[in-house]
Amino acid sequence: MIKVLLAEDMDMVRGALVALLNLESDIEVVAEVDSGDEILPAAKASRPDVAVIDIDLPGKDGLTAATELHEHVPECHTLILTSLGRPGTVRRALDAKVNGFLLKDAPSDKLANAVRSVAIGRRVIDSELALSAWEADDCPLTPRELEILALAARGRNVADIASDLFLSPGTVRNYLAASVTKLNARNRVHAIRIATDAEWL
Repeated sequence: MIKVLLAEDMDMVRGALVALLNLESDIEVVAEVDSGDEILPAAKASRPDVAVIDIDLPGKDGLTAATELHEHVPECHTLILTSLGRPGTVRRALDAKVNGFLLKDAPSDKLANAVRSVAIGRRVIDSELALSAWEADDCPLTPRELEILALAARGRNVADIASDLFLSPGTVRNYLAASVTKLNARNRVHAIRIATDAEWL
């Protein structure tokens, strides 16, 4: 029997997914939660084989929760569900070492088969999602440039960012200028918009 933890914040959708999975003779939903913050404690308590996680959850998002599971409950494999197959999201999911990535509108038998495959350690990625990730551009920014641009996107000014990261204000300005140049942006605000739209932030 494959034990499943299901994380979905919409009650009706969660109920439908639980019912669908419990119809399978070899799958049992042993825990269900409606926020990202509950995933790790529930997984530690129920020790599921697979966590089926909606990517957009209140509290911690699905990918952050999947990363935590990978670290703290390594025997639990992760299957991410999303309603939007954006290339940046797929790349982030792969970077988070999730085992599977499916669109929410996939047929119910596809979900059950994905759970079975993920449970035995196989990677399952919807073909449309894989193609979109393959065709997406790589991010030209370094991790530090992304970190600083993300702080700027949250409204932090140069002095704040410098203080947060123990850098000089001049160094922060240089990183921001490099990001603007690499993204062919008109200014910092435009660079943030480009990086956000591409889901690099």
